[in-house]
Amino acid sequence: MTRRTTGWLVSVAAAVAVAAGAVTYAAADGDGGPADLKVPAAESADAGFARDMAVHHQQAVEMSYIVRDRTEDEEVRRLAYDIAQTQANQRGMMLGWLDLWELPKVSEKAPMAWMGMGDAPAGEDGALMPGMATDRQMAALGMARGRAAEIMYLRLMIAHHKGGVHMAEGCVKLCVVGAERRLARGMVASQQSEIDLMTDMLKDRGATVSTTP
Repeated sequence: MTRRTTGWLVSVAAAVAVAAGAVTYAAADGDGGPADLKVPAAESADAGFARDMAVHHQQAVEMSYIVRDRTEDEEVRRLAYDIAQTQANQRGMMLGWLDLWELPKVSEKAPMAWMGMGDAPAGEDGALMPGMATDRQMAALGMARGRAAEIMYLRLMIAHHKGGVHMAEGCVKLCVVGAERRLARGMVASQQSEIDLMTDMLKDRGATVSTTP
């Protein structure tokens, strides 16, 4: 079994465990108001955020396991592992909420319609939402090695996190389930901290943040 396969199995197991506990978390860990006892509508901000961020997180997990196989740098490998584990767990939680609410995991509406961005231009080459890497960028990351892979990953993940922060900030404003708003606030804080860290890591490697890898 390869290291990447093992990593995926660990993340899947963690996601399943978190999803199994999502019923208690979503039902009992809200703000205590009436909104926490109601099932969100299928096209609500709560449901839309859970669906879209689950997709967004999945790519971050994939990118992180790709780079772990393509560098020996312990700092990058540790960061990639932390991001993969955190986002796999959060993804499991959000999918667990959708199961709890008995809502579809796919919407007929465009991504981010729940935050008023449904009419935004469609992403190109597989990038479904802001910050997501294109198919070409994912393929390039899969071919890179060593320092080149590290720089490419850091640049792509900074862009990915910026898109994630924007979406999480939308949930903080629009979601009504207290537990979900708290998760979104935590995402904003942690991903902004990681953006700062990754910017410094790029500087240490003689590189700067760029819109292209």
